[in-house]
Parts: sequence; C-alpha cells; structure tokens
Amino acid sequence: MPATSPPEPYPEPSWWGWGDPARVPALSEAVIGLLRDGLGVREAPGRPEPVRGEELPPVRLSHASVAALAEIVGAPFARSDPRARLSHTRGKSTPDLVRMRAHDLAGAPDLVVLPGSHEEALAVLRFCARRRIAVVPFGGGTSVVGGLEPRAQEFAGLVALDLGRLDALSELDEESRVATLGPGLRGPQAEALLGARGYTIGHFPQSFEYATLGGFAAARSSGQASAGYGRFDELVVGLRVATPAGTLELGRAPKSAAGPDLRQLVLGSEGALGAITSLRVAVRPAPEARVYEGWRFRSFWEGAAVLRRLAQDGPRPTVLRLSDEAETALNLAQPGELGGGGECLAIVGFEGAAGEVEARRAAVAEVLRGAGGQSDPRAGEEWERDRYRGPYLRDALLCAGALVETLETAAFWSSLRGLYERVGAALRESLSAAGTPPVILCHISHVYAAGASLYFTVGCAAAPDPVAQWRAAKAAAAEAIVAAGGSITHHHGIGADHAPWLADEVGALGVEVLRAVKAALDPAGIMNPGVLLPLR
Repeated sequence: MPATSPPEPYPEPSWWGWGDPARVPALSEAVIGLLRDGLGVREAPGRPEPVRGEELPPVRLSHASVAALAEIVGAPFARSDPRARLSHTRGKSTPDLVRMRAHDLAGAPDLVVLPGSHEEALAVLRFCARRRIAVVPFGGGTSVVGGLEPRAQEFAGLVALDLGRLDALSELDEESRVATLGPGLRGPQAEALLGARGYTIGHFPQSFEYATLGGFAAARSSGQASAGYGRFDELVVGLRVATPAGTLELGRAPKSAAGPDLRQLVLGSEGALGAITSLRVAVRPAPEARVYEGWRFRSFWEGAAVLRRLAQDGPRPTVLRLSDEAETALNLAQPGELGGGGECLAIVGFEGAAGEVEARRAAVAEVLRGAGGQSDPRAGEEWERDRYRGPYLRDALLCAGALVETLETAAFWSSLRGLYERVGAALRESLSAAGTPPVILCHISHVYAAGASLYFTVGCAAAPDPVAQWRAAKAAAAEAIVAAGGSITHHHGIGADHAPWLADEVGALGVEVLRAVKAALDPAGIMNPGVLLPLR
C-alpha cells in the first residue's frame, strides 16, 4: 500500500509542562487548602515567565557543521532557532520541569535535525561520529528518567535528532496483521491511521497523547491495557535502526532460533545504540466494544490477591489495575457501600468483539464477587474520562508550590508486599527528614502470571531546592527497590536517572556486555552519552 500520512497532531506541548497548556486545570479552594494545611505548601510560584532567546546557551557547533547537516536533511529541517532548541531541551520528569521553569536551560541542543528518511538519519549519524558531535534521538520528548539529557560536555556539540518526519503508515499486512509504521507517529496519529483500516495497536500508556512509537519501543513502554494487548516491546516484530556503524534490519519472522534475538538489544536501548527509523508492529482488529468498570475491595492486599488470581488462572480482562487505600481516598473514591473508609478501587476493562466482551465480563464479575468485591460502574467511566489527566494535574500542583513525582517498579508476586512497604518507608523517611512529610499513593498498573508492577505517586511541599529534594528521595527509593528484589524500572526506562542502579539489575558483567554492543554500533560514543549505561 502507498505511504499514508497521519492526521494533525495534538497541540504542541508547552516547554514548562506536560502537554497542551490549555488543559492544565485550575485547582479548587478545597485542594489549595489541602496543600496548605495537609502538606505545608506556602508559596505558589505560578506559571513561569517566557524564555528569552538570549537565555539559551550559545550554539557550540561550528558553522561548517551546521551547514553540512543542513545539506543532508534540507535547510528547513536543520533548526537552531530558540523555539526549536527550547522544545527539545530535556524531558518531562518533575526535575526536568522544575529546572525549565527556573530557566535553567543548560544542555539545550545546538541544532535540531529532522531527517526525512532512514538514509538521511544514517548520514547524519555518520557525519556526527566523524566530527564527535553528540546525538540524542528525540520522539515525543516524554521521558521522565533523564533520557533526553545526554552528557555532551566533552563533545563538539549536541544535535537533537527529531524523528517526527518519519510518520507514515507505509504498509499494512492484513494477512499477518502486521503494520509498518514510522517512529515519529504519536499515539493518537498511529491509532487514527490504523483505525481507518479497522485495526488497533492497543497501546495506551498515560503518555499516549504525546509519546511516539519510536519512544514506546526505545523505552519498553507498557500501556494501560497491557493485560489484554501486552507491552509494546511484545508487539514489535521488526525494526530498522540507523547507527553510526551502519544499518540494523531486524525481524525476518515473528520468532526465530537464529541466535539471540537482536531486536531485544534495540528495545529498551533509549537511543544509546542508534535511532529507530521504522517499526513493524503486530496489530489487532479494532474492538467492537469497550467497557470499563470499578470494583471495590476492603484492602489493597485483598484486591491484589484477586488480581493475581485473574492474571494466573483467568479469565483475564484487557485492563486490570488496583489503587491502594491512599490513592483510592484521594483520587478515585466515590461514596461506596463498604463504609468506614479504607477501601481500594480496582479498574477492570474489556475490549473486543461485543459478545466476547460480555461473556468475559460476566466471568470476571463472578470471580470478583466471589472474592468480596463490590461493583462501582461509575468509577470505570470516570477512569476512562480522566485516564490521561494526571500529568496536567501535576502541572497545576507544581504551579501551586507542591512537589509531585512518580516512580515505578515491578516484582514477583511473592516479593510485592515487601517491595511496597520498603519503597513507601524509604520515601517517607527521606522527605520527612527534609522537613516535607509526603503523601504517598500507589497502584498496581500491570499484571503478569508471575508478578506485577507498582506505580507510586509522591506529593509534598517543595523544598528550596526541589531537584535535590527529589533526587535524594528517589535514590532512597532506588536502594529500597534493590534491597527488596524489585526491578529498578518496569516501563519508564533507565535514562540517566536510573543508570547508577543498572548493575544491580543486570550485574557488572551485563553492563560490560552492553558496553561492548555500544562500542560495535557507536564506536565514537556519540549516541545519547550518559543515558542507559552508567558513567565510568
């Protein structure tokens, strides 16, 4: 089939917040009172002042290098104007946004380059390798682990390689149910293109509106419907990758015994090995029906036991999540039938053919009722309505003077409770010692037969140095994760923030294996230096 271009993207995200600034909510007086009386928030900095062009660091690239890169991709697609540089500076973690709001723009790219083909991307990387210019591949810019802040001081400059022009649905193999898609497609664009042909990827993370398919693959993203559709890395059956050493073409068949699966080297590599320029992704027929409902349980661990039962023995819903008592009370609770507080809310969703959805829904309801669950249909509807709202609420809370951030991990079922308790205790101890006692929320967001993920949201008053405040708390949480046998990350990736703990996850020898792979694909070390691999 001919290449198909995507519909118009969502509004350009703000440089100081998550996405469309018009969607940042106004906080109610009740919430402001809670921040003041419950967390001790006193100062409300509000929205930041606009950045002036002269506040950006001077361009370090030589005129000759800028001209050469412009010749490769075309002058309109080699941009050094302040708006382009600002919009490609850092990702969307709370430390990223706090620094951006303070007009700390260190590390802004010198040039934003937008290749229009794999060949152009390859030529850019080869040129940058010869000139020792660092390159950070850029998709939606939604990294929350420092994945877009390379350590480029020792290089001749920094180029942001924006894959946004590679945004076509170039092939749809309906017999195999595999689509060939550009990495620059944002989630809604990809779904619109496939939906017009009657298909879906089924990948809907909270970053769905702004993250790209290339970013999903590079960070091993997991969507809110992972119980039914699987993680994104499970859906990728083929990749084309531009590296400074040449092209990787991976995925001749869905599965192969031809040695280790090299696709797995790219999935989760976060731009440290090369730039993904094309993906082949498994798709499914678009669902006829979608139903999301809430179920309440008396405690988090009572609900977790039911999730484990469904994950291991079925029937398995498409969406399966569970909030702990604090998250349910603060974010999701509606007057329920259990009474007395302390309830936990599960969100259970079903997608597929209408008849199949109803049959699976009835079978799951039987299991949930048998375990003491009580139905709350309205909660499912509200979750569907607000499923992408969280980052905008964080923007509003940052403007009000609070510090709000998230972290996630995963473990086997047998270790999950200890992991939950250790991480919560580490966060409370660190932030309370800083004079900012927190509120800590948690939910199970992804389930497997063998285990599940935990997703923590932390809120407290911002200290005078909120970046140092959070980094100390995050380090304490990371040490607790390692001690409890959890993964340092389930779906956010390693970035620069988690790199110090990579050896705890894969071992010192595992890190050296990755260094050897990087040396083969990126001999000059220009690709996202300092991201993924810990600094020596």
